[in-house]
Amino acid sequence: MEVLLANPRGFCAGVERAIGIVERALELYGAPIYVRHEVVHNKFVVDNLRAKGAVFVEDLDQVPADSTVIFSAHGVSPAIRREAEDRGLKVFDATCPLVTKVHVEVAKMREQGRGVVMIGHRGHPEVEGTMGQAASGMYLVETVADAERLEVEDPSQLAYVTQTTLSMDDAGTIIEALKKRFPRIVGPKKDDICYATQNRQDAVKFMAPQCDVVIVVGSPNSSNSNRLREVAQTLGVEAYMIDNASELRPEWLQGCKRIGVSAGASAPEVLVLEVIARLQALGVKRVTQLKGKDESVTFALPRSLSATA
Repeated sequence: MEVLLANPRGFCAGVERAIGIVERALELYGAPIYVRHEVVHNKFVVDNLRAKGAVFVEDLDQVPADSTVIFSAHGVSPAIRREAEDRGLKVFDATCPLVTKVHVEVAKMREQGRGVVMIGHRGHPEVEGTMGQAASGMYLVETVADAERLEVEDPSQLAYVTQTTLSMDDAGTIIEALKKRFPRIVGPKKDDICYATQNRQDAVKFMAPQCDVVIVVGSPNSSNSNRLREVAQTLGVEAYMIDNASELRPEWLQGCKRIGVSAGASAPEVLVLEVIARLQALGVKRVTQLKGKDESVTFALPRSLSATA
């Protein structure tokens, strides 16, 4: 058996920045540092930060007065920011800059008097944060069927944005349905689906047809990891998503000659290496890293963290 490694895979710049913010805050201010929602959607990362003194909460009322709180990479609504300010909490914002870009787009679209359709998954924290950028005029669409039955206040003044971690193909299909129903709808100048999501999906599209089975390393609540598994399945390849090597089942490999491995943007490379070691213990003889798009994007830490000694 041979393993093909998708490239790129694993951590993106936004995830590295978010983790770096929590680690730097712990260095400077000591534990506990409170984090609203999981800073990124990966169990290994969250457990590691928790062991260092991070306390993960879902609501700001769980954060004691005079504490430091970090907003997760998924972003928050202005209402959450106001709540933190009203309570006098010290805030560091780990929102991915590409999510912030979508928030800015929503604000501009609403200033232009447009209703805004958010294409995304209901209940996901990024979607909740983006929907909360405007007090009114926001519409959530998850599927083509949603787009086809959507009713809006003014069809002639409509725009759309998307969750950054969607399947590019699925988003494209929904956008086409929206354009068919609302011919005057406008989108952002540049696609909202982030570079890392696009690159990892493209890498799986290249890898999957060469494989008998695909293993994606990622946590169940990771949107972009789930999309990688779906991309492989859409291409007709059996695909499984696992949190770590212990979840790998030998029966998935029966009769397989080539096993594709990728990882979501919030999954660290150490987990991929453990999966490879497990596959080698199960009979894999060769590991081949595929060629792919080089990523040079980096996002700096907030100045208040990077400049403080």
